[in-house]
Amino acid sequence: MSSPQPSRREILKPIELLVFAAVAGTFAGLIVLMSTRDITLALIFFGVAFIVTLVGIAMFALSVKPGDLEKKDIHEQDSGH
Repeated sequence: MSSPQPSRREILKPIELLVFAAVAGTFAGLIVLMSTRDITLALIFFGVAFIVTLVGIAMFALSVKPGDLEKKDIHEQDSGH
C-alpha cells in the first residue's frame, strides 16, 4: 500500500517560508544599501536577516502543537500503516 501523496499546499509550504525569509532579507539589505551605499555591507545584512528569519520561522513552527488529525497521521506513519 502506498502512502497518500502530500497536497499541493504541503509541498509548497517550505518554499513559502524561504520566500518570506528572502523578502525580509531583501528588505534589510535594501535599507542598508540605501543608507550606506556599501554593497558588501548590504549583502552581509541580507544574509544575516535571511538566516535570522529562517531560524525564527522554524522556532515558531516547532512551537505549534499538532492537531488530532496530525497526531493520527503521525501515529499511522510510526506504526507502518
